[in-house]
Amino acid sequence: MEQQTALNNLQLELLKLYSNGISEQQLFEIKLLLARYFAEKATEAMDKIWDEQDLTAETMVEWSHEHCRIKSCS
Repeated sequence: MEQQTALNNLQLELLKLYSNGISEQQLFEIKLLLARYFAEKATEAMDKIWDEQDLTAETMVEWSHEHCRIKSCS
């Protein structure tokens, strides 16, 4: 028997929105809006990490030249 999971607040709000019926164009626009929102949040989180760890573009270039396939590689 499957265990049911409660819907979170975002899921509930989206269900309310979709219960009114929306066009495919509106659905596309909402998906785009949500994608942009979460992309912005991810960018903010990465910017914070970059600032906290003093990462630079040079760091990224150095990392791109590394070849490491095992977890213990440093």
